[in-house]
Amino acid sequence: MDLASSFQHNHHKINVYRRIYMRFVADETIITVRNREEKWQAVDIKPLCQDGSLKVVVERKSIPIELNSFDSLLKACTDTRSVNQVHAQIVVSGYNQSIYLATRLVTMCAQSSSMGYARQVFDKTRERNEFLWNALIRGYVINGLSHSVFGVYNQMQRSEIRANNFTYSSVLKACAELSALQEGREVHDHVVKAGLESDIFVGNALVAMYAKCKCVGIARKLFDKMSERDAVSWNAMIAAYSQNGYAAEAMALFRQMQTEGIMPTPVTMVSVLQACTHLGALREGKMIHDYAIRNGFESHVTVENSLVALYAKCENIEIARLLFDRMSKKTIVSWNAMIAGYAQNGHASDALTLFHQMQFADMKPNPVTMASVFQACAQLGDLEKGKLIHDYVREKRIELDGHVENSLIAMYAKLGKIESARRLFDEMFERNLVSWNTMIAGYAQNEHADEAIKLFDQMQLDDVVPDSVTVLSVLQACAHSGDLEQGKLIHDYILRNGFQSDVFVANSLVDMYAKCGFIDKARDLFDKMSKREAVSWNSMIAGYAQNGHANEALSLFNQMQLTDVKPNVVTMVSILPACAHLAALQQGRRIHGYIIRSGFDADVSVGNALIDMYAKCGNIGIACQYFDQMSYRNVVTWNAMIAGYGMQGHGKEGLALYSQMQETQVKPNHITFICILSACSHTGLVDKGWQYFHSMSKCYCIVPRMEHYACMVDLLGRAGCLDEARDFIENMPIEPGSSVWGALLGACRIHCNVELGEHAAKHLFDSVPQDAGFYVLLSNIYAAAGRWGDLVKVRKMMKDRGVKKPAGYSLIEVDNKVHAFIVGDRSHPQCQKIYGMLEILAGQMKAAGYVPNTNFALYDVEQELKEDILCIHSERLAIAFGLLNTSDGTPIRITKNLRVCGDCHTATKFISKIVKREIIVRDANRFHHFNEGLCSCGDYW
Repeated sequence: MDLASSFQHNHHKINVYRRIYMRFVADETIITVRNREEKWQAVDIKPLCQDGSLKVVVERKSIPIELNSFDSLLKACTDTRSVNQVHAQIVVSGYNQSIYLATRLVTMCAQSSSMGYARQVFDKTRERNEFLWNALIRGYVINGLSHSVFGVYNQMQRSEIRANNFTYSSVLKACAELSALQEGREVHDHVVKAGLESDIFVGNALVAMYAKCKCVGIARKLFDKMSERDAVSWNAMIAAYSQNGYAAEAMALFRQMQTEGIMPTPVTMVSVLQACTHLGALREGKMIHDYAIRNGFESHVTVENSLVALYAKCENIEIARLLFDRMSKKTIVSWNAMIAGYAQNGHASDALTLFHQMQFADMKPNPVTMASVFQACAQLGDLEKGKLIHDYVREKRIELDGHVENSLIAMYAKLGKIESARRLFDEMFERNLVSWNTMIAGYAQNEHADEAIKLFDQMQLDDVVPDSVTVLSVLQACAHSGDLEQGKLIHDYILRNGFQSDVFVANSLVDMYAKCGFIDKARDLFDKMSKREAVSWNSMIAGYAQNGHANEALSLFNQMQLTDVKPNVVTMVSILPACAHLAALQQGRRIHGYIIRSGFDADVSVGNALIDMYAKCGNIGIACQYFDQMSYRNVVTWNAMIAGYGMQGHGKEGLALYSQMQETQVKPNHITFICILSACSHTGLVDKGWQYFHSMSKCYCIVPRMEHYACMVDLLGRAGCLDEARDFIENMPIEPGSSVWGALLGACRIHCNVELGEHAAKHLFDSVPQDAGFYVLLSNIYAAAGRWGDLVKVRKMMKDRGVKKPAGYSLIEVDNKVHAFIVGDRSHPQCQKIYGMLEILAGQMKAAGYVPNTNFALYDVEQELKEDILCIHSERLAIAFGLLNTSDGTPIRITKNLRVCGDCHTATKFISKIVKREIIVRDANRFHHFNEGLCSCGDYW
């Protein structure tokens, strides 16, 4: 609005004020105010102002109102309407150019958030002094309109009125609110020129401004230079440290404040408690709490809110709730602190319950509330509830600031709705670094590695500078996809931008290289780390375990225990699979003892790993026992136990357990159905398998994945339904992968179907030409069929393509040490005794009726030589070693990396009967419990 328009607008308002006044005069209600000097008294007018109707006349005749009386009137006003009425009287009475009344009016307007009206009063006042300028500037600041301050301040600078300490304090506060460092420095220069740097009010404002602009060092220098410091000064500096992450420095300054005899205030308590919260320093926080109680600060709502946040952050959620419930007056900050506390401590249901209670208490949620609520929905995995609350936000028109939008993106991404997350991301008016990081992390978590990398590239094109959090997510994406080349490119980016010194980035690099199978590079990076945390050790141990280097994982775990870094829950979850891989039951039991002593056994993820370990070590009884003892079971717990039953050939028990699971509130996931279908496959339950396969999509809306199709082909193939398996593959809605064709090829090996085996192998050699296992399977089919020429061709193809057959080996654990054997192995120190034992067993087996099945000797040699080859297979060497080094009557546990051959299976049945021992063999597919000449698989494997 230009000056002419402004004048016309204000002139119109004056006429309105005149008409209002004339209506007052004409009103039938006549209030007589009589006193000796016939002046207005605030005590008489205050009720009228509160009433909202200023209708005062003097016996139908207007009595002149003095300027001081208007001051009393303005003081008595309680709302905008009464201020307007008094202003009208001021205009009518000719006092509209009074600087004093204009200042009072601007102040009153500011208090009622009517800054537009305040500016009109200011602009209409021709003569102005520093008090009027300060009133307008302060009004903008207290109403959150700091961006309007700079124009007024510059206008004041151009006038004849000099800024004073109150001016500078307010302008610096505006700079702080906007984090406007450049403007703040300019004002600081003005302060120095004005000689007001030593003023305590200005000094406090300067400290606060530099702190808000994250220049904590400058703030501290100014603080130290202050000749006079009051509690506000100390509070400003303590808050500067606390809000910028220097919690330890904040605590130290608080102690210094007490040493210098400065009495802390509730504001001090809030800053110090925030510092304790950042540090997770519960002990120090409790001391501050005691101090607050002794000095009567505990009843201040801001202190109460800070205490709730402290105890919640320090995982003492019960005390946080107790303090919350005791609060006589709860603000939105109180509710937010408690809801956030629940969400951050994994009490998602309690967070949502409190959110509903908050609504019943007529407390309107704000963006901070909603961010915690969406976090709780994500934790619960409750997509429907998340959608309902999202709809609630739209209905109530709760402001969707960047923090809430980021929480929504994170929720949808965590709940698998990555498309919804991306839609929200694309619709954001303004994206900050957190927005980009959240979306990239969402892609990484949902295994959309390519999209994560694309978005990483896009953010750089949009001039958004990635930080260490971005890099962590991108490395996670590379690790999930096994994309080593892309991982190397990200590693180069890390080196160029100096992120390699970040311990979290270093840990993620170790993890990425390990998951991409580049274990030597992972170990090289691990060894070069200047500082190793538990995460570092865990990443390397898990890397070894996941890449089949179980012995190295156990060795590194033992090495970790010799350092100052204590193993944690994640360490246990990482090392137990190594024991499972080796079937190292003795070492697994030793680690189980460590878990109990360390108090880790209550953690559900550790419990799940223990069930898996005992099941894979062939001790399904202990696995079941531990499962029954667990107070809390999640879907992983049920999956581990069902899979355990399946591996042991106890398919019916696994399916019965699934029926129990359906009676609980735990919903099966896609892994549950892999476990169920595998159990059906190992037990030959074809009809049941079809039933469960169809129920996935019909009952649980789970779209079958490649793994499920592979399980069905395996189920049909093992049962001899090869034609049905082929038809199933041909009618798949997705392109069959190597796991599907591999399952069919394996079935052809069992049933010696050469033609279909060749068909499956062709697809496999085209799609995964470097996987030696499939060449070996086809070779086995040709050998069993006596087609030695074709077998030679397959071996030549492997040689031409540079494909090497993996060495078959068998493992046995004796006295906490794992011993490995390969076919014809003569490297073991007990070699002579082992072969001597095999000769004895061979004689006893022959006498018991054993006849070697030379179809499993995959060489075109003489019959006698074939028999000799069968006798020195790795599992037989391991069994002989076990008989020599374990007590009579104890079970012998063998782990084989390949499928046990048919002849060794028969031989082991004979041996178990001869030596009267249980022999437990875990091959690549399942467990075989040999006892008294029988196998638990019923010769179906």
